[in-house]
Amino acid sequence: MLLAELARTSREVAGTAARSAKTAALARLFSLAGPEDAPLVITYLAGRLPQRRTGIGRRSLHGLPPPAAAPSLTVRETDAALSRMAAVSGKGATAARRDLLDGLMSAATEEEQHFLVRLLTGELRQGALDALAVEGLAAAAGAAPDEVRRAVMLGGSLGAVAAALLAGGPGALARFRLEVGRPVQPMLAQTAKDVDEALDRLGPCAVEEKLDGIRVQVHREGSGVRVFTRTLDEITARLPEVRRAALELEAGTAVLDGEVVSLDDSGRPRPFQEVSSRVASAGGTLPVLPVFFDILSLDGRDLLDMPAGERYAELARVAPEPRRIRRLPVDDPADPAARRAARAFAEAALARGHEGVVVKALDSRYTAGRRGASWLKVKPVHTLDLVVLAVERGSGRRTGLLSNLHLGARRPDGSFAMLGKTFKGLTDELLAWQTRRLQELAVSDDGWVVRVRPELVVEIAFDGVQRSPRYPEGVTLRFARVIRYREDKTAAEADTVDQVRALLR
Repeated sequence: MLLAELARTSREVAGTAARSAKTAALARLFSLAGPEDAPLVITYLAGRLPQRRTGIGRRSLHGLPPPAAAPSLTVRETDAALSRMAAVSGKGATAARRDLLDGLMSAATEEEQHFLVRLLTGELRQGALDALAVEGLAAAAGAAPDEVRRAVMLGGSLGAVAAALLAGGPGALARFRLEVGRPVQPMLAQTAKDVDEALDRLGPCAVEEKLDGIRVQVHREGSGVRVFTRTLDEITARLPEVRRAALELEAGTAVLDGEVVSLDDSGRPRPFQEVSSRVASAGGTLPVLPVFFDILSLDGRDLLDMPAGERYAELARVAPEPRRIRRLPVDDPADPAARRAARAFAEAALARGHEGVVVKALDSRYTAGRRGASWLKVKPVHTLDLVVLAVERGSGRRTGLLSNLHLGARRPDGSFAMLGKTFKGLTDELLAWQTRRLQELAVSDDGWVVRVRPELVVEIAFDGVQRSPRYPEGVTLRFARVIRYREDKTAAEADTVDQVRALLR
C-alpha cells in the first residue's frame, strides 16, 4: 500500500467530527490494505511507531529536502527506513540518521512528509483507532463489529485481528479465544462525578477501592506464571512477588486482573511513580504486592460472560482475602442506608490514601479493551489556576491553531516554574479564542513553540501531582486538562509551586 493512502485517510479522519465519515474513511483504507500491511497501517494511524524510538528529534525535522512530485513510497518501505534509523548507533550516528531521514523524506510527497513529521514527533493525535477502527475494519471485511471487537479483546492486538480478518474473512475470527498465557486487553472504566451518580446509573453493584498502582494481568498454568501490563507487555521477571502470590491460588489454571501496589509502614499506598519505577526495573528493592479484583478464566472455564458478581465469588473461592480488593456490595442502590454506606466506603478509601472508588454493575460481563458503561470510576478532581508560559502549534484538525499549553506555577521570587503541558479539554470555540489571545501575547516563535508573556491564567483540572525530573521544580501534574480561562485573575494571583508540592502524597 502507498503511504499516500494512509496520509490522506489520516487527514480525512482528523478533519471531520462525524463518526460515520471517520468510519467510512477507515473502511476504505482497510479495503485497500492487504493482510501484510494492516498491522502497520493501524499502528501508524494510532500515532505509534513499531520501533518506538528512532533517534529522530524535532530539530532533525527542520530543513527537509524537497518533496517528491508524485507518490511512490509504500508503507512497508517507510517501516524499513525507520527500522534502519532506529538501528544506527555509535560514532557518527546523528549524521547517518540524518542521511537516512533525508532519503525517506525525498521519496515522500508534501502530504506524506507532513504525515511523517507528525508521526515522528508524536503529534499524530486523532480518534482513529479503538472503536472507530474496529467498525471500519468490520465494514471492510463484512464482519459484525461485536465479533471483531471480541476477537481484538481476546487476541490482544487489533493489528493481528486485522491481518487474519483481511486474509481469511469473518470466519477467521473464531480462532481468537481466551488462552492462558496470551494476554487480553483489559476492561476499562468510564467516569462518574460522584458515588450517587454511579449508583443511579448502574443499579445493583459493588463499590471497590480504586488503587493507584500498575495494572497487571496474571496468567497461571500449573507452576508456570506469566505477568502482563495493561499494554500487554510481559514483566514476569520483574515481579517475583506476583508469581509467588499467583501460586497461592487454589487453582490449577487461572487468568486474573489486578493491580500491583506498594504500602508504607503505616499501610498507606506509596505514590504511583515509586511503584512504576520499581516495576520498570528487575533489580528494584521496593516491596510490592498484587491485589486482584477480577478473574477471567479458572481451571479451563472461560468466565468472561459470567456476571461480575459471580466472577468475584469465583475469585473469592480461590484467592485469600489479603490478595483481593476491598469492596462493598450494594444490592439495592435505592435504599438510603445502602447509599450512605457506599458514600462512607468511598470516603474511607480516600482516607486510606487511595485514588477513589470503582463502582461495578453486578450483572456486567467483562468487555475488555473498552470503557464500558458498567464500570464507573469516581475520583476527586483537583484544580489549580496556572499561567500559560508557551504553546505549541497544533496538527491534524488543529493545524493552524495554537494547541498544547505549557503550564507554570508561581515561585516565591515571582518567576514561574513549568509543571507540564496539556491540550485536553479544549472545545473548538475555546481553541480558536486561545489562538487569538496567545498570538497577542507572543514574544518568540521557533516555528513549533510560541513563547508568550506570562499573563494569561487558566484553570486546570488534574488527577494528582507526581515527581518528575523533566521539570525545573521536580513535579508535574497527572492527566491535566483545561476547564476555563480566568481573565478575572492576574498572573500574580496564580497558584504557587508550594501549593502544588503540598498535593504530593
